[in-house]
Amino acid sequence: MDRVAVVTGASAGIGRAVARALAGLGARVVVNARREGPLGELAREIGPGRVAAVAGDASDPAVIARMLDEARARFGAEADLVVVNAGRGLNGSVLTSDTGQWEEMVRTNLLGAAHLIRHAAARMTSMVPVNQTHQRGAWLNRSRDIVVIGSVVGRNVSPFSSMYGSTKFAVHGLVEGARRELSPRGVRVTLIEPGFVVSEFQRVAGYDAAWFEGVLEKIGPALTPEDVARAVAFVAQQPAHVHVADVLIRPTRQDYP
Repeated sequence: MDRVAVVTGASAGIGRAVARALAGLGARVVVNARREGPLGELAREIGPGRVAAVAGDASDPAVIARMLDEARARFGAEADLVVVNAGRGLNGSVLTSDTGQWEEMVRTNLLGAAHLIRHAAARMTSMVPVNQTHQRGAWLNRSRDIVVIGSVVGRNVSPFSSMYGSTKFAVHGLVEGARRELSPRGVRVTLIEPGFVVSEFQRVAGYDAAWFEGVLEKIGPALTPEDVARAVAFVAQQPAHVHVADVLIRPTRQDYP
């Protein structure tokens, strides 16, 4: 895979698995997360020459610009595969969740995704001038992808996490709007909607450990981050004229949401 990728939220979970998978396929990867320690460990694992690490808040436009600039500076080309993964959960509904965490979650999950999509799209569309997009060969010689990690609760309302789910509903609408705007210019915008994935997400989101163990007993085995990473890799490996726009991936026994 001769791609230059950017992966946010790469210090753990899905983001880390995606970065590993893409690097394993031959991509050069810029990885981002707030935590410098785990990010450095991932960079050492992938190895020199194939990875660059940019620590910082992925919802900050200045950090986003640094990520994209680093891809160009380190690997000699603009990123042509951007995985919008950074996000956070929150246990509870509009009635029961911690209101003190609402604004940060909206900023991270929705506004951060919007900023990254906007910046990535500007760079990707600059690869092919707008007056050349009608020419088949002008853009089909190179795939360009923005892959956004959503959630099954952005499609199906779930009362135990409806505030988090509302941010994913919004992200899903954002992705579809971006797809319609960018696809005529050869940029593929894809939504990946995972069901239950076992990672540190549940602890950070504040889910009750006993409750989650009960969920796993009912629907398990749950997804792993690597399961989601394979879906991202599948999307990215399609020929430039093939667009996998939406992938919903659940554990086999998960009936809802």
